[in-house]
Amino acid sequence: MSKPAATRRQFLFRSSLATAGALGFPAIVSSRSPNARVNLAFIGVGGRGAANIFGLTGVPLAPRKDPKADPKAPPPPPPEPTENVVAICDVNAMNLDKAAQFFPKAHACRDFRELYDKSKDFDAVVVSTTEHTHAYATLPALLMKKPVYCEKPLTRDVAEARLITAAAEKAGVATQMGTQIHGMPNYRRVVELVQSGAIGAVSEVHVCVSRAWGLQSQEDAEKNKDVVFVTERPKEEQTPPPYLDWDLWLGPAPWRPYHEIYFPGPKWYRWWDFGNGTMSDLGSHWNDLPFWALNLDAPLSVEAFGPEPHPEIAPATMSAVYEYGPRDGRPALKLHWHQGATKPEVWKNDPVISQWNSGVLFIGEKGMILSDYGKHLLLPEEKFKDFQPPKPFIADSPGQHVEWLNAIKNGTPTGSPFSYAGPLSEANHLGNVAFRAGGKILWDAQAMRITNNESANRFLSREPRKGWSLG
Repeated sequence: MSKPAATRRQFLFRSSLATAGALGFPAIVSSRSPNARVNLAFIGVGGRGAANIFGLTGVPLAPRKDPKADPKAPPPPPPEPTENVVAICDVNAMNLDKAAQFFPKAHACRDFRELYDKSKDFDAVVVSTTEHTHAYATLPALLMKKPVYCEKPLTRDVAEARLITAAAEKAGVATQMGTQIHGMPNYRRVVELVQSGAIGAVSEVHVCVSRAWGLQSQEDAEKNKDVVFVTERPKEEQTPPPYLDWDLWLGPAPWRPYHEIYFPGPKWYRWWDFGNGTMSDLGSHWNDLPFWALNLDAPLSVEAFGPEPHPEIAPATMSAVYEYGPRDGRPALKLHWHQGATKPEVWKNDPVISQWNSGVLFIGEKGMILSDYGKHLLLPEEKFKDFQPPKPFIADSPGQHVEWLNAIKNGTPTGSPFSYAGPLSEANHLGNVAFRAGGKILWDAQAMRITNNESANRFLSREPRKGWSLG
């Protein structure tokens, strides 16, 4: 089969800036010298924030110790940063103080609203906060037409995703959602196989994710050291640690007393007020592959299955079915999400597939492709033993951090701009919306409304706490 014409997203990697603009993407125009350093502001400097500082500047905030080094010798000086860190912000004073030791000249603050008061000092913003504040930390930068790198998932809910996508399009600046797997070679090779027709037309995809963080039984929690057994909101009030500004950590979320069940991460991840459980978080990685390979966008409907929805806590185990109509010469598609203990029959019964803990299975008219983050297989293996893959036509990435810096400096595209990451995040959120609604939802993407269950529309957004606004 001949290779099809490049999709819009592929074309961004392979075409000129002017052509990309003609396809409806905002042109990234930069007069900056490619050798000039970018003045960066970091909102969130612990955890993923520290990793992003390292990825964008080369400075490790927690350098690895050399076991062969003299333990009495002073630590070596940190490397010279490759970009300028001019502002740092974190609600956790321990994280902020540690980053300040490496960047003593950077403006340091606890509240990112204060950071934006000094916006003239920085060129671009990196957001690595808890996801319920992603949109609030990101939107001001876009309104100021400053490039943004934001960790996944891009937002907490559907309405926020739609708002950030529109603001990014209007700003026309370099944006990137932090989904590092998107920039690795394996996903690119799988996308090439799907889009070159290696397994023919794809009408079904199964995404299986073994992570089971959420509302669990005590027995399940005891088997997994990464989870905490909890079934209800704690009634007792605890004193926040002295280094944490709890009011700022809550941000736009409804007020509740501090309790160690929420902090530090990833404990907050299971609570609807702060996160979205496994679906929206790891969906940013796993659903990214079929979303990219099949050029997906908004589904026609989503139906979710699992335990009785809890009003406060995301499920540990659930499944969902996304339905897409025919598009771009492709047949209608069903995308199945399986999380935690759920697995499709093909996953349970096939001796090869069943060995994979997590993965994405594309089912086409000529065969199947099974992939995880770093490897993939064409199935049945005997049928494809002499198969020659297509010549790579998606350029390899220098890495998501470098992509974003290059976009700022010379206008080249990024791999996961908000024009892509926004719709992906929105689709992932709809899986949770369907679960919380307790049944199938029919989605009118243009109107951003659920048409068959009016009460389910309440899960698309929320009113922020007083003092916080996206208006």
